[in-house]
Amino acid sequence: MNRRQFCVSAASVGVAATTGVAASEGALQTDGAAAASKPVDGAPNLFTPLKLRGVTLRNRIAMSPMCQYSSEDGFANEWHVAHHAARAVGGVGLLLAEATGVTPQGRITPNCLGIWKDEHIPALRKVTEFVSAHGGVPGIQLAHAGVKASRHRPFHPTPNAFVPLEEGGWMPVGPTAKRYGQDGPVPHELTAEEIRAITAAFAAAATRSLAAGFRVVELHFAHGYLGHSFLSPLMNERKDEYGGSFDNRARFLLESVRAVRAVLPDETPLLVRLSCTDWVDGGWTLDDSVEVSRRLAKEGVDLIDCSSGGASRQAQIPVGPSYQTPLAERIRREAGIATGAVGLITEPAQADAIIAEGKADLVLLGRELLRDPHWPHRAWTALKPASPPPIAREYAWALPETRR
Repeated sequence: MNRRQFCVSAASVGVAATTGVAASEGALQTDGAAAASKPVDGAPNLFTPLKLRGVTLRNRIAMSPMCQYSSEDGFANEWHVAHHAARAVGGVGLLLAEATGVTPQGRITPNCLGIWKDEHIPALRKVTEFVSAHGGVPGIQLAHAGVKASRHRPFHPTPNAFVPLEEGGWMPVGPTAKRYGQDGPVPHELTAEEIRAITAAFAAAATRSLAAGFRVVELHFAHGYLGHSFLSPLMNERKDEYGGSFDNRARFLLESVRAVRAVLPDETPLLVRLSCTDWVDGGWTLDDSVEVSRRLAKEGVDLIDCSSGGASRQAQIPVGPSYQTPLAERIRREAGIATGAVGLITEPAQADAIIAEGKADLVLLGRELLRDPHWPHRAWTALKPASPPPIAREYAWALPETRR
């Protein structure tokens, strides 16, 4: 399943489909497929603040990183300010900037955001200053696209096609000289020295992120991009210390986390987005994600952002409301680390139940926040919590439900 097919499926399917995944994965069910657990008295709700290290989010609602494909040479611009500003004013607690390339070759497209040089910092600071001034916490997702790099943006005449080298594209890289799709060159297989250089690039990007005013850092190790491609045996066929066994395939992730954690102040939370299952027999599994999450907790990671898929076009994904929430629930329970749930979370009661029933500590919304930047206000109005309304005072005074 390619990205376009997945998006169409996600938009159109209202209930879970059956899958052909292994038995350990088959126990997963989406909301409504199993009896819901009951929240205990005093359990947090969607509008309970969440403290991660020295940062307190005003609620449990986060904007999931969403590529805007609107940069030139990696620079943020007025579009990025507007994108974040609307959702900060609308009451989102944590706003995660899109997958941001730690190297020029780490971008998905030539139009993706970057933070591989100091010159990127001032434009990003305009984003973080507005978000912070309006009650949100600015976060950034640091990424390297790996074998999925050098693609045209989705609204190009040839969407997602490889950008030829003679037209400004670049050679993709990966753990193995193995293409994900059928077009483009065979990726360059990274040497151990080149892998360590990318780890250093993640750390340097984290330092720049702090200078740009970001208060939360997330590492993108999901969706078939470079980090995930080392974890998944479907993509990693190496025979050295970065391939083969579970420990070797997890090495790049753990080394990158250590390098980034070392440059972050103690008060700065560090998140990791994982594809918690490949949804394919022989691929990365939820059991693997539980184990690696235990290790990440010991390395100073504060929350696992639980997504899935991206390693294989043969994945059979049970798309439906809250379909990835069971991944977050199990990792939270068995790895002893906070988790974020993402994936077709659209309704206030649905999101609130995820928090109140202890399935995750944070809900991340993507397309729903594109449709409605003021979704947190809508949720607050529907749920009627005791907390203050999550909407800018410039608007709140004019609305009957929030006028004081």
